[in-house]
Amino acid sequence: MVIQNGLVFGKDGKFERADVRIKDGIVRQVGEIRDLQGEAEILDAAGKYVVPGFVDIHLHGAAGHDFCDGKEDSLEKIAAYERSRGVTAICPTTMSLSMEKLQEILQKIDKVAGKMSNRGSARILGIHLEGPFLAPDRRGAQKEAYLRDPDLQRFRQLQEASGDRIRIVTLAPELPGGMEFIRQVKSGAAPGEKLTVSLGHSQADYETAAEAFRAGADHVTHLWNAMPGMHHRAPGITGAAMDQGHVTAELICDGLHVHPAMVRAAFRLFGPDRICLVSDSMEAAGMPDGEYSLGGQRVYQKDGAARLSDGTLAGSATDLFACFQRAVRFGVPLEDALKAVTCNPARSIGMEERAGVIQPGVPADILLLNAELELERVL
Repeated sequence: MVIQNGLVFGKDGKFERADVRIKDGIVRQVGEIRDLQGEAEILDAAGKYVVPGFVDIHLHGAAGHDFCDGKEDSLEKIAAYERSRGVTAICPTTMSLSMEKLQEILQKIDKVAGKMSNRGSARILGIHLEGPFLAPDRRGAQKEAYLRDPDLQRFRQLQEASGDRIRIVTLAPELPGGMEFIRQVKSGAAPGEKLTVSLGHSQADYETAAEAFRAGADHVTHLWNAMPGMHHRAPGITGAAMDQGHVTAELICDGLHVHPAMVRAAFRLFGPDRICLVSDSMEAAGMPDGEYSLGGQRVYQKDGAARLSDGTLAGSATDLFACFQRAVRFGVPLEDALKAVTCNPARSIGMEERAGVIQPGVPADILLLNAELELERVL
């Protein structure tokens, strides 16, 4: 297949008019392609944006299913829904549960990821372990009974159950053992593999967060949410992350978790290369208002907001493609918003050569968008 005449979003974060040749599901050539002999399909993308498939590194579920169901059918249906919405690579994200349940869930994800074809569904790039190493007073929708202090042995057991697929682990660094956990996890990553340590669901102040980033933490889970605010005398996790050039930060852009002004502020504080838009979606995404579940807890969706019975926001009911559209609507430049859903999240987990870009040798996960930024086709 050759895609012709489209505006191709390059790795440099800019558009150029170019052609893209695809063979056996892999991008083979980007540029002017004149020899079209023998091509099975020639797709004219004139007037269209040709962009990488989106990468969501933080989502719990969608389409009426939850990754924590621990069912193969649930994983497959979530991955199929995500692909239909232009999200072609994902990191299924856990909740805080018992060790036994987490191990069961991780084993199931490993099994499904190993046999799942990306034709018709999103590829599983890895797993995001959100909990149980979180601060009780910043637990959000995480169940307090299952929270634990950072424990390297427990983490290794979970990593083994996952088939070494955990790519991100979120923790509160102020908990006992937090700093040593960060150092040990970063030093114990397999050669050539990146294991991202993210600060989140935390009460850490600036000094504690800065120490954690110096110890090896390199990411922030849903910036602004489940952490102290950024005050001029107490800049907190946000201020520490901003000061550390190696740190990337997630941002939920559903219009509920973060005010549009703060979405714009995050891009200005961190720059266009360090923000990763995430959906943090739960099973209500793509579904009508009603009662749903998140990690075994009842969640009620009304008017697009998913909340626990006490009113706590419980993930989002918005997929990543809609978050991208809202970011642009909020005033984020198109190119910056695209980076935040493609190359930035892929790079944050060490997958920049396997997802989030259109370049030779990379799987051809490609979207065609029209001038109104509506999704027209998923390749």
